[in-house]
Amino acid sequence: MPSEFGPDVKFEIGHVLFIDIVGYTKLLIHEQTEHLRKLREIVRGTEQFRVAEAEGKLLRLPTGDGGALVFHESPEAPVACALEISKALKNHPELRVRMGIHSGPVKEVTDLNEQANIAGAGINIAQRVMDCGDAGHILLSKRVAEDLEEYARWRQLLHDLGTCEVKHGATLSLVNLYSDQIGNPETPKKFKEDEEREKKIEASATTLRKSIAVLPFENLSEDKANAYFADGIQEEILTRLSRIGDLKVISRTSTQRFKSSTEDISQIAKQLGVANILEGAVQKAADHVRVNVRLIDAENDSHLWAERYDRELIDIFAVESDIAAKIAEALQARLSRAERRAISARPTTNTEAHELYLKGRHLWRNFFAPGYEKVRDYFQQAIELDPSYAPAYAGLSLYYCFGACNGILPPDIWPQAETTVNKALELDDTLGDAINSYAGVEVYYKRNWPAAERAFHRGAELNPSFADIRHHYGLCLVLFGRGDEALRQVERANQLDPFFPGLQLHTGRIYFFLRDYDRARSQFAKTLDLYPGYAAAHEYFADACQMSGMPAEAIIQWRAALALSGEPEQARLLEETFAASGLDAAMRALARKQLEQLQEKNARGEHVPAYHYMMAYMRLGDTEQAFSWMAKTVEEPSWFALQLRVNPLLDGLRGDPRFEELVQKVFAETR
Repeated sequence: MPSEFGPDVKFEIGHVLFIDIVGYTKLLIHEQTEHLRKLREIVRGTEQFRVAEAEGKLLRLPTGDGGALVFHESPEAPVACALEISKALKNHPELRVRMGIHSGPVKEVTDLNEQANIAGAGINIAQRVMDCGDAGHILLSKRVAEDLEEYARWRQLLHDLGTCEVKHGATLSLVNLYSDQIGNPETPKKFKEDEEREKKIEASATTLRKSIAVLPFENLSEDKANAYFADGIQEEILTRLSRIGDLKVISRTSTQRFKSSTEDISQIAKQLGVANILEGAVQKAADHVRVNVRLIDAENDSHLWAERYDRELIDIFAVESDIAAKIAEALQARLSRAERRAISARPTTNTEAHELYLKGRHLWRNFFAPGYEKVRDYFQQAIELDPSYAPAYAGLSLYYCFGACNGILPPDIWPQAETTVNKALELDDTLGDAINSYAGVEVYYKRNWPAAERAFHRGAELNPSFADIRHHYGLCLVLFGRGDEALRQVERANQLDPFFPGLQLHTGRIYFFLRDYDRARSQFAKTLDLYPGYAAAHEYFADACQMSGMPAEAIIQWRAALALSGEPEQARLLEETFAASGLDAAMRALARKQLEQLQEKNARGEHVPAYHYMMAYMRLGDTEQAFSWMAKTVEEPSWFALQLRVNPLLDGLRGDPRFEELVQKVFAETR
């Protein structure tokens, strides 16, 4: 089999010690610098390091939060080095370090930046060994442990852990090395998680039975403009079901993928990860509505329950409640008293207000496309007809909050977001949309992170299958340096909403903020497989390629993003400048063009976030202007200000006292 490094590359066996700092991404920038400095000092002070380096038998591979040492003489060398490091760390409890050791093929190579690097399975597996541990652990692959068992001095320190699942479903047999003085005798959390996962396998079949996707309802009305009504019925049934903690309910944004699909029910269910499918059709005429529904066991395509409802339009909420209750009964879901009340709610008695609300929700799916202000108008009209209609207030608050948060609407719109969400929660404090919007107001506008986090927890508790809450919470967690928690939240959100483009995009963005560029690129590639015309995914893919030292690939993705955004001239400019003068020149040319466009928008009276100016000046290399606009970004209440601490694209400004001062200002306000 041909090697990715070419036919002439010869690998040698290296004995690898991989080291990193646990929780590194949660540290402040100056703390990261100091921790790395101290760790390097400890490592370089070990006898094994000094001897191997002096003899020219040591290779070093620095990483962002640690590094790898490759010894060539003996498998004992990395272990002895790890012992020395572990002993020294006893005097530095603030340094939470883990280590992994493996012997395998390695090779010095030259990377795309013409820099010396180390590659090979020996490096990769050593890192995966380390990744299975927690702070204080010294983990060994079984191969290394078997070599050491031949020596009495090591035998008593080796404690078998069994197997651990790592990347791509592979497993490693690992051994924990510790004594009373060194190492960590606790079983790593990853092993405990694997044990728990095994315990849950038997129960998972039962859990899967209590899972459902509600496919888009067919519009059988003579007036095809009534599609909004059929979609609204589907969404409201989903909303009711998502309140039931004993059910897994797939979000509408993923089920829309299968609208009018000719695929088998079993295949659709498999892609969505559920055991049951609800199909339906809606026929609306004047003040009458007919709803047909079928609950299907996807495995054998059998009907578990079916019903036809012929009702007056004013009874539509009773129809939705009955459908939700019958589904829960058919799937043997346990319902609390509060859940029964939630699925039987009747938010308005005004049918005209309800139809306006459904029209607003229907348009909401287009986000801020041209004509999007009609969303606001529909919700506002619904409120005028029924001032006690809580979901309409929640919808209006989402319109304002989403627009202001993303810099689409000016910051002075935030008070309206706050007023409308407070009214929604005053009328119904259990609404998932309202709680999600409230969290946004608290974190972006008022910069009160503790209040926002309390809202996220409450929203997830009251709406267990509402993916938007977990999606939003995960995005916020990564901004506050809590990467592991962020990934857990978006993982759960992806289970509930596996095909939502925005969630796919932001999952990749979280990896990018965590500087896991390999996984970021993989995620953006997956997103583009599903949605090839997604301009933002191409743009973010380009960012990940740039930070990975892949300039040609970055240009390809930026060109695609610009072309899909209706800017073919900029795409050509980028390509031609890159071909003639390289990446930096191409980015400066693009930045100059973008500044012209931003100034044109500003002249037309359109809102332009300060962040966009800051990024353009960053790419121009104009540090003074970048800092000037960064100060304005900090003053604007949006999610852009909260990105400053984690966005790798700003690394060129880090270390400047002005940068640290501005970041501190943002996050001092959020505590």
